[in-house]
Amino acid sequence: MNKLAVGNIKMNIISKIERDNYLKILRDKLKGKTFEETSIIICPPAVHLEYFSEKIKKGNIFWGIQNAHWENSGSYTGEISPAMAKEMGADFEIIGHSERRSNFGETNDMVNKKIFSAFKNNLIPIMCIGENIDERKSGETKKVVLNQILEGLKDLTKSKVSKMIIAYEPVWSIGTGETPRGEEIMGVRILIQKILADQFGLTIKQMPKILYGGSVDYKNAREVCLSAGMDGVLVGGESLYPDSFIKIAEILEDKI
Repeated sequence: MNKLAVGNIKMNIISKIERDNYLKILRDKLKGKTFEETSIIICPPAVHLEYFSEKIKKGNIFWGIQNAHWENSGSYTGEISPAMAKEMGADFEIIGHSERRSNFGETNDMVNKKIFSAFKNNLIPIMCIGENIDERKSGETKKVVLNQILEGLKDLTKSKVSKMIIAYEPVWSIGTGETPRGEEIMGVRILIQKILADQFGLTIKQMPKILYGGSVDYKNAREVCLSAGMDGVLVGGESLYPDSFIKIAEILEDKI
């Protein structure tokens, strides 16, 4: 994989009609298109995961889960396990999204457990990190990123860290339409790489994919990804519109 376009549909696509319309538009937009340098990963609501993964099977399309518990089974009412997600067609798992952290109290320790569990079930973790608006104004971005990486990746081996994906998503940018400048995003990428080099001994070639997430659309994808030297994007709201989402993938592929 080279560039990654990850779509987080969140708690959307309510009905079967919406689901079928989404898939129809997605198929139409993919028709005749080849992506040699970009892989597309879509994370639908868990109730749609199996259906989506069975209806579209293409070499450059992968499926993921938005969240999962760290246990594979047990008395965890309402939860979904990584083993279930893998069985239903997932290859990736978003972990530690800012909405999980802020709305459901997800901690770095829980993120760490979920990363271990994802690897155990042959899912590639997409770990989200990033500062909120107060931390940004206080100049604590570096401190927040460092803590989230050190605690989230605690006790992971060098090879496991190399295989995962890290998404920098400044919390203050999500859903606001505001994004950091390209040079700011690149600065955080360099910071992440330095932390991984210092703590895990990773060389540049061994670095995991590092994505940018936060109010990404086809209008700013070039700046927040290509110009910033990122390996791809984690897309929220825009992934609800397959035409716009595929356009973002085409930008990463440098076809637009």
